[in-house]
Amino acid sequence: MHRVAQFVGHLTARVAPGEEELVRRILPASAWAVFDAMPVADRRHGLDVAQHLIAAGIDDREVLAAALVHDGAKGRRLRLWHRVGGVLAEAVSPRLLARLASPDPGSRGYPWYLYLHHDRLSAELARASGLSERTASFIAGAAAPADAGLAAALRRADDVS
Repeated sequence: MHRVAQFVGHLTARVAPGEEELVRRILPASAWAVFDAMPVADRRHGLDVAQHLIAAGIDDREVLAAALVHDGAKGRRLRLWHRVGGVLAEAVSPRLLARLASPDPGSRGYPWYLYLHHDRLSAELARASGLSERTASFIAGAAAPADAGLAAALRRADDVS
């Protein structure tokens, strides 16, 4: 049922102009372009994850920044059908998905590569946009042991949003 809700949410996603004020409060100006370049469904999801964390009492600016841009590398090449296909392929044959993936941006397998490696690629994009190494580590799923509680909260918020 969760995946069905994600699918419908992807199709109906909207971001109100006023909601972007939260982005401007959290992200440094150098990273605004990362958020702005994300498809509307990924921007909506990033805002939902950040708002979930805020509602849970988390105000750590770096984990909130990670929430906003953690899917930044998915971009417009990773279409809805790739996302659905990726979920199904992971459930049926993860090896097939890995064989389809190609790190060559010009190849037909590149969207599958993005699907499989978007966390690492999004962390690299975050670093390149001026976000901290700590923020990038939250995105990559490699937070320091001292940040384990915040990393777990980020994962939970990502899973429910």
